[in-house]
Amino acid sequence: MQTGENEQALRKIVDLTRICSIVLLLLHIYYYLHQPLSVWGLTHEFMDRIMINIISTGLFKNIWISKLLSLGLLIVSLIGARGRKDEDFKLTRSLSLLTSGIVIFLLSHMILLTDGSIHLLSIVYVSLLGTGYILTLTGGTWLSRLIKLKLGGDIFNSVNESFPQEERLLENEYSINLPAQYLLKGSLRKSWINFINPFRALLVIGTPGAGKSYFVIRHIITQHIQKGFCMFIYDFKYDDLSIIAYNALLKYTDAFTVKPKFYVIEFDRIMHRCNPLDPVTMEDITDASESSRTIMLGLNRDWIKKQGDFFVESPINFVTAIIWFLRKHDGGKYCTLPHVIELMQLEYSMLFPLLRTEPEIDVLINPFESAYHHEAWDQLEGQIASAKIAMARLSSPQLYYVLSGNDFTLDINNPKEPKIVCMGNNPQKQQIFGAVLSLYISRVIKLVNKKGKMKSSLIFDEFPTIYFNSIDSLIATARSNKVATTVAVQDYSQLKKDYGRDQAEVIMNIVGNVISGQVVGETSKFLSERFGKIVQQRESISINRPDTSTSRSTQLDFAIPQSKIASLSSGEFVGMVADDPDQKIVLKVFHSEILNDHAALKKEEEAFHPIPTVREIAQEEIQQNYFNIKEDIKSIILDRLQNAS
Repeated sequence: MQTGENEQALRKIVDLTRICSIVLLLLHIYYYLHQPLSVWGLTHEFMDRIMINIISTGLFKNIWISKLLSLGLLIVSLIGARGRKDEDFKLTRSLSLLTSGIVIFLLSHMILLTDGSIHLLSIVYVSLLGTGYILTLTGGTWLSRLIKLKLGGDIFNSVNESFPQEERLLENEYSINLPAQYLLKGSLRKSWINFINPFRALLVIGTPGAGKSYFVIRHIITQHIQKGFCMFIYDFKYDDLSIIAYNALLKYTDAFTVKPKFYVIEFDRIMHRCNPLDPVTMEDITDASESSRTIMLGLNRDWIKKQGDFFVESPINFVTAIIWFLRKHDGGKYCTLPHVIELMQLEYSMLFPLLRTEPEIDVLINPFESAYHHEAWDQLEGQIASAKIAMARLSSPQLYYVLSGNDFTLDINNPKEPKIVCMGNNPQKQQIFGAVLSLYISRVIKLVNKKGKMKSSLIFDEFPTIYFNSIDSLIATARSNKVATTVAVQDYSQLKKDYGRDQAEVIMNIVGNVISGQVVGETSKFLSERFGKIVQQRESISINRPDTSTSRSTQLDFAIPQSKIASLSSGEFVGMVADDPDQKIVLKVFHSEILNDHAALKKEEEAFHPIPTVREIAQEEIQQNYFNIKEDIKSIILDRLQNAS
């Protein structure tokens, strides 16, 4: 009726066709079983005369003709049948009835070819013929009652949520390109994840085991070194990423005009030494202030959320004064973090007169000196003791040895001295090591984010384990200086815990490229909303007594829903890429499986060269350096106070 057909007339045609089929079947029986029917008194002279005329048409020339015609009319009537829909009916059951009915109906006359009483054989033949006919009729009717919509065929809505993705390989001199495959309407297709503008920053998210390092970060390292990038790597689980970078450098040395040198900062197994407070790079007191804030907030992570408070800013200012004092003394000869730690442990009666000899820090130390002169001990201890206690945790001979040396400078993208620097942490000692590494990172960022330098790549694995206050400024300003930043985190909640909600939101929102493995909760919700919505088809069915109605509609729904992100397999990623004015990407969102050649990667790893040992250091040498630093403080005191007097 919905198509304008006259439903009542259609039913009459179906009924007439089925009646013709039955009449034809009865004529078939009357003709081929005429002899036993006449014995049973079931024939008539008038009917015989009619049959003579029908026989002349050739209808009964062959036993198959009348049978096939009867069956054909029955099938035609079934095509027009509209049984009441029932979701309990199964296709296999209907087809089995239909098939068995047709076979019995067509082959039933074979019983007449057997030996036996013609009367008994006739009864059996009619029974088989009727059974086959009824089974065919029943099976066909059940087929018409089947619900043809496969509403449960895609229970996870995977086909409906699939969408076209970028299948072109888009390369440039900075790009990161990852081969992948994705599903589109049930068909598996090859694609490419093209991070053609890594300078807009890349955020890599995923719970442990999602494949961040194996499927994403290792390729960023190898492809950027292959394209001549200088590199800084924060390797949380040293040397997982460092060894990849070292062997990539060996393989792609020809990509550089000036071969970069490879440096490693590692505190458990000492490799290279580097002074993050190198006086050459400490241009003014703001550098000292920034370094002080980084190291203090790295040691006291709960202070991050309390910045601006008196008892947070006071220790930071105090450490700033110590750093700048050492920077100004004797050309910065003793401007190292170990000297800062040792100097601030002096008694107040000796410390304040010493600091007073440097006029540039007078403003910084004035509040402390005032409290000292007024004997406000509680206030003074609250201002300074927290800094002294926190910094005292760094008083280690090994840390002192690494931090007081000067094997290299942190300007990794210096065209004359390019470097690949790896800094390793230890998960068991991450609170202490992380604070020191945060200072290194802060200084690296300050030095690389300048004009006229080489292109560089900064990779931070497990970013929340370090403190870096100006990541948003780096991403916002470093793009023009060809600095590509990659930040890897496990979850948004992890960022909020260590950086506070405001800073975490800035990090999540400011990046241009996002790639995420399995994440749950608020992170998956944030990503789902970021990836946007697509047009999806919806189908519904309504079953009532006389008929069944089907409804189809389209609506906007999330392209990658929250539940889908929470159930991603290892190696399966979702994300969004940023493009360039020169290389537009229309299909920015992706949901695909990154294709790693596991056999080739395993073979490559087996052939890796280990990172060579830089130096063999005796424990006595490390201890001697420790005591030398303490002696340096004594010489500073004597030098400054004697000159002042």
